[in-house]
Amino acid sequence: MTNLILATDSYKHSHFRQYPPEARAISAYIEARPNDFADEVLFMGLQPYLIDYHQRTVTQADIDEAEAICAAHGVPFNREGWQIILDEHGGFLPIEIRALPEGMIVPTGVPLVQVETTDARLPWLATFIETALLRAIWYPTTVATLSRQCRLIIRAGLEQTSEDPEGQLPFKLHDFGARGTSSGESAALGGMAHLVSFMGTDTMEGLMAARRYYGADMAGFSIPAAEHSTMTSWGREREEQAYANMLDAFDGEGKLVAVVSDSYDLDAALTGIWGAALRDKVLARRGTLVVRPDSGDPVETPVRAVRTLWEAFGGTVNAKGYRVLDPHVRVIQGDGMTPASIARLIDRLIEEGFAIDNIAFGMGGGLLQQVNRDTLRFAMKANAMRDAAGVWHDVAKAPATDPGKASKAGRQAVVLEDGRLVARRMDAVDDADNLLRPVWRNGKMLVRHGFDELRARAV
Repeated sequence: MTNLILATDSYKHSHFRQYPPEARAISAYIEARPNDFADEVLFMGLQPYLIDYHQRTVTQADIDEAEAICAAHGVPFNREGWQIILDEHGGFLPIEIRALPEGMIVPTGVPLVQVETTDARLPWLATFIETALLRAIWYPTTVATLSRQCRLIIRAGLEQTSEDPEGQLPFKLHDFGARGTSSGESAALGGMAHLVSFMGTDTMEGLMAARRYYGADMAGFSIPAAEHSTMTSWGREREEQAYANMLDAFDGEGKLVAVVSDSYDLDAALTGIWGAALRDKVLARRGTLVVRPDSGDPVETPVRAVRTLWEAFGGTVNAKGYRVLDPHVRVIQGDGMTPASIARLIDRLIEEGFAIDNIAFGMGGGLLQQVNRDTLRFAMKANAMRDAAGVWHDVAKAPATDPGKASKAGRQAVVLEDGRLVARRMDAVDDADNLLRPVWRNGKMLVRHGFDELRARAV
């Protein structure tokens, strides 16, 4: 959407006539409300929105187009207000946006962002941008939170079983989700969000988003890998040759190559090909073969694969008493992975006496697509109105039918109390203690985060 005036819900165009006549400014905030998915969120996504939406100015063509669309659509159009924005503000929206630092881990129920209008003639602007702003934040924040949940689960397994948990952790969850997203923009934002917690990805749009919006030179990495088409094109009778070709084509010191091995019969491939016909070839290589099951039970199948490879290739018992496969072989499970199934798979490997060193995990649509605004119960609500005398008045909803949807009254601040972030009224705290800091004001970006900053805050 290139026309900011139309990047909203239809009904927003009627709201300029609905605020009280004394309204001179509106304040609104965004939060993830308490939910059943996570108690805290990894906040990100505001900076891309500011760069893409608010560094672009409203033009006369935008105003004319929006007026025509609204007239045909059946909703009012505030031409006077938008003309003020163009003629007196250079096309930039007269708003101030305060936000917590991106990458911060924030308890639910604590505001992440607060918007306030700065032109007394245009108080309606704060909530007019809700549609674009809220979706810009809820999606990458939700994906980042999901990825972080997986990181915590995997880290616990590594800390129990591995001699090098911190060295292995960044590459333990790989993003395979690009093809399952609703758009390239979703792949970019979601793929980028995953990379805050991990460094493994096949979502190249995510790499480019991290580069464009946060200055990351290269935020993630991948390896050569087979898909079913490249293996089955050899024919079933030449399955062994297909695998041997992978070993020859992608050998190198310390290099990894992933080979999907369930095109016909995973167990036969594990025992008859990898563990027998090609065993010596695997052991003679300088790199590591990563066997990928892609069907069957998402927990028991990879456990069986690790067990079978142990029987064929052996390995060592580490200082923590867990079995680690010969370094020439590993397993990746990318089918059916969720935080719950990852946790079950880790538990099963530990039960079998295997270190989590032996396996990596992949997620596709479950990481980038199977989330929505309600996953973390995201909402943007007005919390205050300033009148003609300069007095701020509380604004809030308190529905009797659902107390859980009650909103916060009064402009908000976020402060650190006893090591925990909490929401407080802005008029009750010293501004120096308020972690909601201005990041955008009247067309100027006041803060710009780097990707390494996000990663440092998140971990």
